[in-house]
Amino acid sequence: MTARNPSAPGASRARPSFYLRYMVEPYVYLSPALILIALVMLVPLVIGISYAFQSVNLLRPLDTGWAGLDNFRSLWSDRKFWLALTNTFWWTAGSITFQFFLGLGLALLLNTSFHGKRLVQALVFLPWAVPTFLSALTWAWLFNPTIGPLPHWLAALGILPEPFNIMGDPNLAMWGPITANVWFGIPFFAITLLAALQSIPGELYEAAEIDGASAWQMFTKITLPFLAPMIAITVMLRTIWIANFADLIFVMTGGGPANSTQILSTYIFTTAFRKLDFGYASAIAVALLGLLLVYAAVLLVLRRKLVKI
Repeated sequence: MTARNPSAPGASRARPSFYLRYMVEPYVYLSPALILIALVMLVPLVIGISYAFQSVNLLRPLDTGWAGLDNFRSLWSDRKFWLALTNTFWWTAGSITFQFFLGLGLALLLNTSFHGKRLVQALVFLPWAVPTFLSALTWAWLFNPTIGPLPHWLAALGILPEPFNIMGDPNLAMWGPITANVWFGIPFFAITLLAALQSIPGELYEAAEIDGASAWQMFTKITLPFLAPMIAITVMLRTIWIANFADLIFVMTGGGPANSTQILSTYIFTTAFRKLDFGYASAIAVALLGLLLVYAAVLLVLRRKLVKI
């Protein structure tokens, strides 16, 4: 049996055939999905970014065209934009902090064996299945000073001097949507962190216990290092979602009172669909997109370092 000569005519014809089969053919099969993704995601993204550099106001249909950086210059001097940016930071930071720690606690609890564990799992995951609109209406009712129980309970505990409309106070209004968002988002961290906990080899805990390690030492030396990459990616994803999450705030407070709960995503919505200024709304959206991209890049670099450690 003789070996095939790579310089033979048959071998030269085989190279393009191999390239087409293994390099081009998979993309042919994927092309319907890729085209659909481009039509659904990339095309609207490009159009939305292009609007940020144009004057697109339906109330002034004749005043349209290329505006360059005018929308972004207006952003720089827009007091409401900076207020919404500050509110976005507190809204996102407050929601993420409570969601993460409560979700981690529930994940650690569900990673143990106890009676009624399946019932607790069902109750923990229930908020994730409730529609956002219904959640917002429920929490708006709970905070209602007339028929809702929360202001009366807080007054009975001495936290409030008397039952009053918490979401009508500019200094306290943000805590209403944050509380609702914490309740809504805990299952995300509980589910993802529970899956990560269950992937940690049990032999590590057994060896540490034999060496006399305490529960806190096992948590800080074994559990946290294994969870660190998952924590980084879940915090990044949840932060992006919360920063863009306008449903709860829009239904519960509408951005008020006095714009005290106005965040960038609700400001985008009200600018586009109430003022009908799609150019300026797109500029706000591009600014939010840029901030989130920088945040995601920083967090991904930190995650890569954690994985190497």
